[in-house]
Amino acid sequence: MSPSATTTATPATNGNGTIKAKNGVNGSANGTHANGNGVARNGKNGKEAHLSSTELIRLENEHGAHNYHPLPVVFDRALGAKVWDPEGREYIDMLSAYSAVNQGHCHPRIVAALVAQAQKLTLSSRAFHNSVFGRFAERVGGVFGWEMVLPMNTGAEAVESALKLARKWAYLRKGVPEGEAIVLSVADNFHGRTLGVIRCVFLSSSDPSARVGFGPYLPGVGPTFVDPEAEGGSRVIRFGEISDLQRALELHGPRVAAFLVEPVQGEAGIIVPPPTYLPAVAALCKKHNVLLICGEIQTGLGRTGKMLAIDHAGIRPDIVFLGKALSGGVYPVSAVLADKDVMLCIQPGEHGSTHGGNPLACAVAITALDVLVEEDLSAHAARLGEVFRSSVLALKSPYIKTVHGLGLLNAVVIDQDTCTAARAARGQDVAGNKRRTAWQFCLLLKARGVLAKTTHGNVVRFAPPLVIEEADLVKAVKIIGECLVDLERLDEIPGDDSEEGGH
Repeated sequence: MSPSATTTATPATNGNGTIKAKNGVNGSANGTHANGNGVARNGKNGKEAHLSSTELIRLENEHGAHNYHPLPVVFDRALGAKVWDPEGREYIDMLSAYSAVNQGHCHPRIVAALVAQAQKLTLSSRAFHNSVFGRFAERVGGVFGWEMVLPMNTGAEAVESALKLARKWAYLRKGVPEGEAIVLSVADNFHGRTLGVIRCVFLSSSDPSARVGFGPYLPGVGPTFVDPEAEGGSRVIRFGEISDLQRALELHGPRVAAFLVEPVQGEAGIIVPPPTYLPAVAALCKKHNVLLICGEIQTGLGRTGKMLAIDHAGIRPDIVFLGKALSGGVYPVSAVLADKDVMLCIQPGEHGSTHGGNPLACAVAITALDVLVEEDLSAHAARLGEVFRSSVLALKSPYIKTVHGLGLLNAVVIDQDTCTAARAARGQDVAGNKRRTAWQFCLLLKARGVLAKTTHGNVVRFAPPLVIEEADLVKAVKIIGECLVDLERLDEIPGDDSEEGGH
């Protein structure tokens, strides 16, 4: 890759106000305040106390909400596809903040754009025009091909915005009676955890954590539909099963505003649909005058080997929403894309965000897009994705059920039962929390310097920054093989607290 995307730590500023010294220790740029590298102010004398990973995790557990269960590792600094903890241990990042840092951690061009704009203008609100939003909107249109963009901040906000836009279109353009619009989705979609979309999250999954205890859910949104001929009177739309959507639209098409789908289901286990599925979905939506909405929060921006995952299917949805890597991971930026006939259904005052389209976000996003295009990261992801999948399969481990994915969005499915049975055959205790799990496999990876995370039970997601060097990818695969051996061999798993952590 280009020098700007190197994964080698060199003596340079790293974008977080610190300077990388030759001995591998970050020093404060001015020596007077906390600087985000495990350093805290110690009293009135201004001296700094370096906190250990253990101390930082304790502080987080004691004072932070327990809405995540992270791996026991602390990020102190990062560059490219590498991260370091406060003790200086180096790791290969194979998760990239759930694809938010496709361009690599602290990409110098993106960080420079952030710094330059932050020194000029950070926020105007949309009560006024600013000198960057128009250029951002034009750039997004030029890259992706939709006429207009609605800027937001987070992925969840983009999803909610798309739902509102679809409903408004249904009432203004399609003639759906007020209050009756339906937005259909797919079982095991993942679009965030806000109240508006948790109806779409893991509906038919064994993992109800995002839904249970948060009802009642938003009506008229989700993967279920009434079908008098079905058992129980309703059916669920399954991902990849075009007959389910066909039946739903036959029964309810006149009131359906939109169909919401991920081109590749990420949180559900990196599920790639049959190649005919999305084109058939697009055709059905057109036939029934239903908007097709595709969520590219995780799958977009080069991740799957194309700029958008829908490009593999050759379709053009009515609405697409983006997030995560739209800013290269340095600032929250999301966007909803649509043509004027759809986007202009929303009028001034009907939707907005104080920070949406702010000049700092727009400057960062313009540069993040430039990096993706100019460094041809989609092609890099496509090539290295093939290397990853073939190399993991070449391990021929009995504890891998399958490997699948697109580009550098891949899943390794761990055969927990076979591994546990092998230990039982050797007379090892496998009762209760002594059985082997994919979560334990991730702990073993962490102990050997590779960071990945489970999703959907026994699936481990591997999605490194797209700038990762091939040598580092190959090294990570070698460690995967070693950890699969350790999973069966070791009696104690380092750091195991017998809890599996979700996104």
